[in-house]
Amino acid sequence: MSEKKTKVIAIEGIDGSGKSVQFAELKKRCLAAGLRVDSREFPVYESFFGSAVGRYLSGSGGVRADAVDGRSMALWYALDRWENLSDYRDGESDVLLFNRYVLSNAVYQSTRDIDLEQPDIIDWVFELEYNHFGLPKADVFIFYDVDTAQAGANILKKGRRDYLGEGKDVYEASESMQARVRAKYLETAARRQDVLVIDCMANGLFRSVEDIAAETFQALKQRHIL
Repeated sequence: MSEKKTKVIAIEGIDGSGKSVQFAELKKRCLAAGLRVDSREFPVYESFFGSAVGRYLSGSGGVRADAVDGRSMALWYALDRWENLSDYRDGESDVLLFNRYVLSNAVYQSTRDIDLEQPDIIDWVFELEYNHFGLPKADVFIFYDVDTAQAGANILKKGRRDYLGEGKDVYEASESMQARVRAKYLETAARRQDVLVIDCMANGLFRSVEDIAAETFQALKQRHIL
């Protein structure tokens, strides 16, 4: 098998953690460094499978995401990525940057109320997306770790979203789930070498966007990803 040419970087975090801001910052820094960047955000709510995810998250289709069994819900997210990445070719860019990727799917579908008595499906989701669908493997997942209360306040600043309208979706609205998601991310980071944790808090408050972005870029260089 030939060596992968494009570096794949995935931005991860609980809802309201500032992922989209850091996604944009990292893309800007990569472009400024002269790198060719392909960037994608998931779910793609305008797509066939992504629109179904949106209906589950909003509850508008009559079935809520937190009432669907984990493997079935994970499959919708995986299919959305599989469809979106059908045009991806390794080597056409230096960096492939994702806002949410396989790890997000694995963690979120393992931490809902209906999953509490079940074993998590972390490994199953990676098997599904990497080995069955053949999606590109991430060189690193960057988990932006924030306090859940601070993140919850951030969600309300997002404004109107097409798939939802105003307010929070099914997953965002559950504070207990967000706390479990954070814990599951950290638990998974402790056992996987491809997860990088960036602490975004200082003295109970968010660190500056610039400070977090600078630490991210330096950490990626230290790992020889950039």
